[in-house]
Amino acid sequence: MNVPSDLAGLDVDELAPQTFSVEDENPFSTMMAGFDEAADRIGLDPDVYTMLRNPDREIRVSLPTQLEDGRLAVFDGWRVQHNAGLGPYFGPLRLQRSLRVEELRAIAGWMTWKCAVLNIPFGGAAGGIRISPGRHTRGEVERVVRRYVASMMADVGPDRDVFSSDVATDEQIMAWIMDTVSMHERATQNAVVCGKPLALGGSFGHASSVAEGIRTLLGPALEFAGISRSPARVIIQGAGMRGGNLASLLAQDGHVVVGLSDVHGALHNPDGLDVPSLLRHRAEHGSLRGAEGDFERITNEEMLVKECEALIPCAAAGTLHLRLALRLNAGLIIEGAHGAVSSRADRILAERKIRVVPDILATGGGAVVNYFEWVQNRRGFNWGQETVQERLVGVMNEAWKEVCALATEQDCRLRMAAQMLAVRRVSNADRLRGVYA
Repeated sequence: MNVPSDLAGLDVDELAPQTFSVEDENPFSTMMAGFDEAADRIGLDPDVYTMLRNPDREIRVSLPTQLEDGRLAVFDGWRVQHNAGLGPYFGPLRLQRSLRVEELRAIAGWMTWKCAVLNIPFGGAAGGIRISPGRHTRGEVERVVRRYVASMMADVGPDRDVFSSDVATDEQIMAWIMDTVSMHERATQNAVVCGKPLALGGSFGHASSVAEGIRTLLGPALEFAGISRSPARVIIQGAGMRGGNLASLLAQDGHVVVGLSDVHGALHNPDGLDVPSLLRHRAEHGSLRGAEGDFERITNEEMLVKECEALIPCAAAGTLHLRLALRLNAGLIIEGAHGAVSSRADRILAERKIRVVPDILATGGGAVVNYFEWVQNRRGFNWGQETVQERLVGVMNEAWKEVCALATEQDCRLRMAAQMLAVRRVSNADRLRGVYA
């Protein structure tokens, strides 16, 4: 891990010992690489650097749960709270059999930087339960989730730590979280969770929020990258809520979606795919397998290196790694997932003059609408769909302008400008709040 130059004389590991291993291409190292470089460039105070280097708190719980057949199973759950300098912790809860704590640490950090660059008064957090939802009944999943929330009661709440949805956590699961907290508090606490059903205080625009944010930035980003071809050819990795909604929105805007994929493979047509037809097939069958149309079936990796103006990976961390970075034929990359571009790949792309809109900015639409939901719950008033959309576009455009201005001023890539802006805001908040002992 690179340490800022003004910390060279300090034994940082003694001041803040690490309790995890850092590999070059894992999500946590990718997140930390951006933080370290930004800290170095802005001359971050050594004491503040030491505080921001590790999460504030990591909570691990065991979740004994009665299964339908009478057996008792014990699941593992975690919540990583990264930093609360700007406001309450805020971040996703995921249900995942392959859950890794290192990835939760990375996501919690990214959430801190994302909220800061968007000027949202939240800190970052991330949590998860190690479980395969598809292998359990809905009742078993409900019991696990409620036990998890009950075990976290001392550390969560509208003013402490706010949940948002993520992998395998739909509106119903968010409703169970709200109800569990409310039962313990003996009062309705709908502001403790975002991504709820509209009937329980959810917000319009939640399902398409990330896609709407990327849609807002695509035009300005193409212009910033000096790409004038219109309509732009776009490749999107991922056809779920994020990638599928984005493909639909961009096709409506007149862009040509030439590549679309899911976990089963990719579809490619240099003249453009029939996006509505493919998304209807996916809605009916759960995947793009078996879809018919004018396209070539290829692998995900083959699709990623096809020629296009904008490549938007919306699937998983580390999708664009070093080897792929050397082969990409895109003029612009917009990270539609946290850590989609690894730290080593990012350096290669910068050398190749391929612009990258970083995840903490590009995926900000989700955090913005979640914040709107929290605000509406706190005020006891719901905004209409047009109001949510208008305010989302406004926040994304303002953040884009600030990042671009700093990138131009500092002559640095967009990722570093966004990271510097975020670290400045968080470190300033921590400095003003001081250290309570």
